[in-house]
Amino acid sequence: MADPISSSPQLWRYLQDDDPTVVTLIVETPTGPYVRRIPPALPLPSGVDHGHGAEVAAHTAAATWGLPDFVFQQADHASKGSGQRELGDRLLLSGRRGAVVQVKARTIKPKPDAQEVSWIQKVAAKAMSQAKGTVRQLRMLPADMVNGRGRTLHVDGNAYEWVAVFLLDHPQVPEGTHVTWEPIGMPAIALTRRDWDFLFDQLRSTTAVLDYLFRAAAENPVPLGEEPVRFYELAAADAAAPPKDIDTELVGPGGTLFSTPQLPQAPAGSDGTHAHLMIRIMLEDVATSLLRDSVAEDDRFTVLSDFDRLPVSARAEWGHLLLDMLRDVPNVPEDHCKWRFRRLVEEDGARQLIVGAATRFDSIVQAGFSAYVQLRHHEVTTRTGRAKESSTLGVLLTPRRDGVRPWDTTAVRVQGDPELSEEEIRVYSEAWNQAVQTAEVT
Repeated sequence: MADPISSSPQLWRYLQDDDPTVVTLIVETPTGPYVRRIPPALPLPSGVDHGHGAEVAAHTAAATWGLPDFVFQQADHASKGSGQRELGDRLLLSGRRGAVVQVKARTIKPKPDAQEVSWIQKVAAKAMSQAKGTVRQLRMLPADMVNGRGRTLHVDGNAYEWVAVFLLDHPQVPEGTHVTWEPIGMPAIALTRRDWDFLFDQLRSTTAVLDYLFRAAAENPVPLGEEPVRFYELAAADAAAPPKDIDTELVGPGGTLFSTPQLPQAPAGSDGTHAHLMIRIMLEDVATSLLRDSVAEDDRFTVLSDFDRLPVSARAEWGHLLLDMLRDVPNVPEDHCKWRFRRLVEEDGARQLIVGAATRFDSIVQAGFSAYVQLRHHEVTTRTGRAKESSTLGVLLTPRRDGVRPWDTTAVRVQGDPELSEEEIRVYSEAWNQAVQTAEVT
C-alpha cells in the first residue's frame, strides 16, 4: 500500500514499485476515481552540458505542448561593459502576462538530504533574485526577445504582469522539501521540471499555464514535486464551484451560458478523439498565415494570445463543432454560401472570440466576415460601454478543393472603437441580423 501525501480526502499519490520516477495520482471525482499517471520530465538533449540541457528541455516542453510563439529568450546578449546585464532567463509571454523562468540543475551526485535541501534553498534564492533583476531591467530598458519560431518581439517589461518561476532539475528531491525566499515584489513559485512538463501536458495552452502559475503562486507553497496534487485540489474546487451569473444578452437573443471549470481534471485531448488538436492546428495556421502576410510581430503575438484564451475545457467540443462545420458548409447549391459561427464572450464583455466556417473563400466572403466581426464587436461594446479596452478576434475556415491543404484560415481582429458610421451599421445589420432572423443565411 502507498501513503497519502495530501491532507485532502480526494487525492492520493502512489509510487510505482517498478519505476520510482513515475507518479500515479488517484483522484476521487463525483463520477468515480480518476487515475492520472505522471511520467518523469522529458529527457535532456544529447551533446550539451546538463545545466544548458535542462533549460533547453524546459523550453522544448513549453514550445511543444504550448506554442513556440510564446516562449522567448534574449535575441542578442549584450556585454556587461555596455551597461546592460545579459538576460539568460527564458520567458513565457501571452497577452499581458509573463513568466521569468530560472532553470537550475543539480549536475553532481546528490549529497545527504540535509545538504541537498540547503543547496536547493541557496539556488532558489539566487534564481528569484535573478528573476527580479530581469524584470527590473526589462522595465528600465526594453529588449528584443526571440521566440521558438525564430521571430523577434520587442519586450517592454512595463507592459506585462510578471510571475517568477524557479524550475529545478534534480534526480531526487528530498521528500517534503519546501523552498523559501525573500519577497521579490512579484508572485513567485518553485517547481520541479516534472511539475513543469505536467502542467503543459495537462493544459496544452501557454495562456492556461500562465494563469495557473499566477493562481498557484497566490496559494500556500507545497513541497517540491507535489504540484500535480495542488493542481487536482484546485481542479476539484473548480468542478464544485457554481457557475458565475453573467449577462447572456451580451451575445444577443438566444445567448446561452456555458460553464466549464478553469482547470480540467482530465488532461487536454483525453477524450479519445483528435478534436482537441483542431484548435492547435488552427493556432498553427494563424501563426504561419500571418507570417506569410508579413503582419507585424507584435500584432501576430496579440492575435495568437487572444486565440489561446479559449478555455482548455471547451477545446475538444469546439474542435468537434469546427470539424462538423467544415463538413457541412460545402453542401449548398452552386453560387450559394453557407456560414456557421460559434461565439464566445468573456464574462465582462471585454473580449470576444468568433470562429466559423463558410463555403468558399473570395473577396465577398472576406468582406462579409470582416463586417460580421465588426458588427458583433460594435454590438457588445455598445452594451458594455467599454469599447476602449475591448477586442474581438474572428477566425474563419473555408474548405479548399485543390488538395494542397484542407482549408484556408482568415483572421480578423478589432480593438477599441471601430467608429462605424450609421450607414455601415445599417448595412451590416441588414446583411447579418435581419438575414439570420429570416433564415436567409446559416
